[in-house]
Amino acid sequence: MKLGFIGVGNMASAIIKGIVQNGFIQGNHIFVYDHHPERLITLVEELQLQICTSETEVISKVDTLMFAVKPNTILSLVQQFAPLLNEKQITILSIAAGTTLEQLQLALGNDKALPIIRIMPNVNATVGLGAAAICGNQQTSAEQLEEIVAMFNAIGKAWILPEKDFSNFTAIAGSSPAYAYLFIDALSRAAVKHGLPKALSTQIAAQAVLGSAKMILDSNESPWNLIDTVCSPGGTTVAGLLAMEEANFMTSIIKGIDATIAKDQELQSKK
Repeated sequence: MKLGFIGVGNMASAIIKGIVQNGFIQGNHIFVYDHHPERLITLVEELQLQICTSETEVISKVDTLMFAVKPNTILSLVQQFAPLLNEKQITILSIAAGTTLEQLQLALGNDKALPIIRIMPNVNATVGLGAAAICGNQQTSAEQLEEIVAMFNAIGKAWILPEKDFSNFTAIAGSSPAYAYLFIDALSRAAVKHGLPKALSTQIAAQAVLGSAKMILDSNESPWNLIDTVCSPGGTTVAGLLAMEEANFMTSIIKGIDATIAKDQELQSKK
């Protein structure tokens, strides 16, 4: 695979670092272009990437191309370079939220559709613990899809999901790091209220949440069963859980997920 990136922001940089450092692809097989080339210098030197001076140069040198640009610009870019993409029969990858396979295909405007793979990663890819949903159009082969799954498994965990489930995935994986940060910060601030320094409280809370997530992933137990293992009869933990539920803790989380899904679908419908 010769892999190109148009747009190399934080997410694309995390993807590139992960797939090179984990041996998925050699750096000299990756071709990158960004409107701000100065921010590519360190990345290019560190990973031995091929830097390009234009979108056209990237497209001319690759067989697989990731558009890692803002959702409000991707369709116009695909449409702008559609003749060259179609001529070279490039496999298209997109990480733009709320941009469907159908919309990307319409932007390409050709009768013989190209393979298009839509990916929804999350920010935790920057620490090698990302979560990504992946789906392809009818022209995407099973082998192509599995290759992209392997790429994102190099920076976390990836799942093949139907596109209809992408809004749901966005809520529980794409947006949820922000919700997890809020939970950790709330734990930390509660500890500050009772006398611990903020920086120390945040480290303790983050480590506790990290370990709890690993317990779920490494065990065959459901989260609900694991709750029971922490709760002693008449103890401190069950008292805290009951107080949180009295304040509608679970309901507020579900309402947040509902709002995230609704907003994602609203944005998608406007394109």
